[in-house]
Amino acid sequence: MGEDTMRTNTVRTHRETERLPRQRQLAYRLALTAADPVPLDADVAEMIGNRVIDNASVAMAAINRPPVATARAQAFAHPRPGGACVFGLPADRRVDAEWAAWANGTAVRELDFHDTYLAADYAHPGDSIPPLTAVAQQVGADGAALLRGIAAAYEIHVALVRGICLHRHKIDHVAHLGPAAAAGIGALLGLEAETIYQAIQQALHLTTATRQSRKGAISSWKAFAPAHAGKIAIEAVDRAMRGEGAPSPIYEGEDGVIAWLLGGPEAVYDVALPAPGEPKRAILDTYTKAHSAEYQSQAPIDLAFRLRDDVLRHAGGDWDRIAEIVLHTSHHTHTVIGAGSGDPQKLDPAASRETLDHSIMYILAVALQDGRWHHVESYAPERAARPDTVRLWHKVRTVEDPDWTARYHDDDPARKAFGGRLEIVFDDGGRLVDEVAVANAHPLGVHPFDRSDYINKFNVLSDNIVMTSERQRFLAAVESVATLLSGGLDALTVAVPPDRLRHNERKGIF
Repeated sequence: MGEDTMRTNTVRTHRETERLPRQRQLAYRLALTAADPVPLDADVAEMIGNRVIDNASVAMAAINRPPVATARAQAFAHPRPGGACVFGLPADRRVDAEWAAWANGTAVRELDFHDTYLAADYAHPGDSIPPLTAVAQQVGADGAALLRGIAAAYEIHVALVRGICLHRHKIDHVAHLGPAAAAGIGALLGLEAETIYQAIQQALHLTTATRQSRKGAISSWKAFAPAHAGKIAIEAVDRAMRGEGAPSPIYEGEDGVIAWLLGGPEAVYDVALPAPGEPKRAILDTYTKAHSAEYQSQAPIDLAFRLRDDVLRHAGGDWDRIAEIVLHTSHHTHTVIGAGSGDPQKLDPAASRETLDHSIMYILAVALQDGRWHHVESYAPERAARPDTVRLWHKVRTVEDPDWTARYHDDDPARKAFGGRLEIVFDDGGRLVDEVAVANAHPLGVHPFDRSDYINKFNVLSDNIVMTSERQRFLAAVESVATLLSGGLDALTVAVPPDRLRHNERKGIF
């Protein structure tokens, strides 16, 4: 069964004639983990508070962007007294929990600026916080229940990302989010493992989709996709609570996810989960972003800042004197946000923001030239179209380096790396070479994020959007979240003055 503190669950396809008992099914093992009522460690509770702040930070920065306004407008069409809160609105304006999760999840994800976990696959585990918070608000849960649910969602999400690669088979990473959110909601509500098991299977079945959402001309769906998974998870739990079942076994079935969407009938995966009674600490292995861009660009951005003065001195202030920039990095970085993706849009000055934040070529050029990264200004159309930037941008390429790929997948946290080696070649043959393993804000970086950094991020990103008194009220609520009583979780929303909130006035169906 594995080591003392973890149980390794070997997962493969089984023929229907084998009749795999549910006790041996991965979805049931995930459900048992979620249902285990082990107390939270203090540092886990502290980190959950950090991520609640982090989510609110990026949601406020994105509050008036078109996808967020669209999701909010759809949520407005589903009012519910005693329902859940929507970012930007006062706490007394409530909507159905699944629609609050939709609106808030889109706001959190829009800028690609919150937490991340990278292993066999990759994920944004903080995407589970909006649906869990919405459910907790609607059912009148207390703060301790919300913390328990969030810890469970992170535990399940991280375990799946460590054990099962979706990207290799071009399945979008929200296929791990759906089960994690369903498991977290089950833990929040104190449901039995049998009910959580059915909800996990429903959520997985309904949240598998292709990676085209993160390929080519990336659209606003990238922001909606995790919100959709959270909404589906809420509905799945509701059905399971009413006694409805799910496709089973969803992972191991002859026509299940492994057999047809992942590695095929012969594939074997190992998913490690805590043993019964072991604390849920996976959130401590995740990390947030200091820059609004794809996580694999965080360390290269910091490296570009570090090299900028030396580059300017060597080039005499002339960016055109750079002949070539090469980033030697992992397979994942090279193929997802680098030259190995084969996406011409990643070199297009007219590309969408969603595409530019998945172009390490663009990101390196702007980070070198500006020495800063801004969630709006660094992606502005006029910034992307600046002629000297376009010329520099098109001199940047990535190369996969087996050593960096090995470090990306290393199980040892001290060796695991998401950076690379940067070579800048000048027209006179001179070159600058430097490397970085992890971003400055990473737990092993030169400036790991702590509570003060999360608070500063919130204040910076919500400045001129949220009143100072409202920011202070929200931060005080997070500090006391563990002791918030039933009905008190509406304090975890953030209101925006009506004259600062934009709306999508276009008509839809709702």
